[in-house]
This record gives sequence, C-alpha cells and structure tokens, in this order.
Amino acid sequence: MEKITFNLTELHKHGPAFFEFLALRKQFFVDQLGWDIPHDDDVEMDQYDNPKAYYSLVLKDGKVVGGMRAMATTAQWGAHTYMLRDAVDGKLIGIPADIIPHAEVTPNVWEATRVVISDALTTHAERSECLALVLDGVVEQATAQGATEIVALCPPVFARTLRQLGYPAKIIGEPYTNLHDDRRYVAMAMPAVRRKTAKSAQVAPVPRSSTHRLPAQALHAPSKL
Repeated sequence: MEKITFNLTELHKHGPAFFEFLALRKQFFVDQLGWDIPHDDDVEMDQYDNPKAYYSLVLKDGKVVGGMRAMATTAQWGAHTYMLRDAVDGKLIGIPADIIPHAEVTPNVWEATRVVISDALTTHAERSECLALVLDGVVEQATAQGATEIVALCPPVFARTLRQLGYPAKIIGEPYTNLHDDRRYVAMAMPAVRRKTAKSAQVAPVPRSSTHRLPAQALHAPSKL
C-alpha cells in the first residue's frame, strides 16, 4: 500500500483517486450506515469538499482503499467553516452544539473528517496499515502548514486504536448517538507529530465504522443552511 496527499489544485496528478475516494465514502456512509448527507448514485460530497480541504488517501494495486479529509480550523468557504465549529454554531443537523467545549480557530489546529477504509481490506493487519498511512499523510500535510494538533469526531473506540498506532489521542467532549446509524461518536484530539511505530500485534482491530464524521472523519450531518 502507498499513500498520496493533495488538495484540489493537485487533483490532476492522481487520476481518478479523488473520485474513487468520494465513491468509497458513498458506499460506506450512505449505503452501509444510512447517513442523510449529500450524494448521488456514485459519490458522496459535501460542503467541506472545497478548496480549503486537503486529502490523504491510500492506494492498493492502484485503487483507493482508504482516505481522510482535513482542513485548518481557520478555514471558511461561504457560510461554512469546519464541521465541529459549524456544529457548535448550530449550523448542522444531528451533531449537538455542545459536542466540544470550545471551537478552536487557529492555524495550529486542524480537523480531520470522513475517514473511511474499504471492505476490500479484510485482515486486521491490512486495515491497521491503511489507517496508519492515512493518518501519516494528514499529519504531514498539517505540520507542513504549521499545525500542532488534529481534532476529529470518531467512534469512541478510535481513541484506543489511534494510541496503539502511535498517535496519543485524547477525548475532548461528550459522546452522542448518531440518529442515522445509532452509533456513538465523540470528539477527540491528537498531537500532529510523527507517530511512534507500534507493533501490529498490539494494535486493536480497526473498526469498520469511521470517523465522521475522523474524520473523520465529524462529519456527517447535513447543513441547516
């Protein structure tokens, strides 16, 4: 497996990778989890897929098998900023306004959303490797822009998974239950630093549910605007 990173100005360098990521998101978040978010028959794409977004994807045999979106907490595109801040401001349906105590607005903090891993990766080792590569790409992009921390909305089990992958995540809010999939999600943060290598045998299985939503991606709610 290999990772690629880019923003919208660099899509042409990676063939159909961006479209494949959007299609993978649609298969997981819409078809499997039943989220009520913008999509058509092929892809899922929302207001945060804009020129402020960065992407970290993982390829296997030339096909996208995992990915994540990220942006600085200073990002703004039209009426929207980043997902957690928009939730706190009451702009999103389904994510409580008290999901985090305070919405950061600083280049030092980035948000990750829409993390997804393909069901084509069936082993614990493959899924762990894929998630680690996705996170490595996000950290590389964020730190290149001066970030020191990444926040995301994820299933609670992701905190343990991230720690075992070498990223010391911590919970920063109260969990809530998503109305679409009846799963619990919580905001968490981790330092944007190169991870400490973890032995694969010690890494907990990567859950098939993903960050929003992390993030994901964080992620999931349709806009009220």
